[in-house]
Amino acid sequence: MGLRAEFWSIYRESLPVLFVALLGGLFAGIILEGLLESISEFPGLLVMVPVFLATRGNVYGALGGRIASGLHQGLIDPDFQWDDRLVNAVVASFVNGIGISIVIGVVTWLALLVLGWESATLVQFVVIMFVAGLLTSVVLIFGLLLLLFAGFDRGYDPDNLVGPIVTTLGDIFGMLFLLFSVWIVGVTMT
Repeated sequence: MGLRAEFWSIYRESLPVLFVALLGGLFAGIILEGLLESISEFPGLLVMVPVFLATRGNVYGALGGRIASGLHQGLIDPDFQWDDRLVNAVVASFVNGIGISIVIGVVTWLALLVLGWESATLVQFVVIMFVAGLLTSVVLIFGLLLLLFAGFDRGYDPDNLVGPIVTTLGDIFGMLFLLFSVWIVGVTMT
């Protein structure tokens, strides 16, 4: 394949996915608007939002890269069957996603304490991050696998799909589950 043909192939595969990512980002912004009402109830909440969304991209972008490499090399089949490589990558990402969510809650609380700013309690931050991290981990893992496998079966290069898929799913469901976890904590812990 020549350079020009390769360029157009990447562009043709990426453009629709990037457009969906744009719409997903706008939707996540709308959800963030709903989260703003919770700031008075949980001061310091917005400090966690960019870190939470960034870590979704980091953890599940790495998972997507591993899956894409495995698909290219023929080490992973694009279907939902038991595969030790796939299971190990998924479990590691799941543990990392939840673990880093808890760390975000603790570090946010400590940073606000050191700065002398008003904040929600440590338990509230940790529970909010744990619930949001758990739910987004499940959706991102299965959503990423489903979309990568379906794209690969249809001839798309999974490397062109990983970034936009992780970003879009992470932003939409990250914000949605963050809003949900704030509601859960608000109902049960205040």
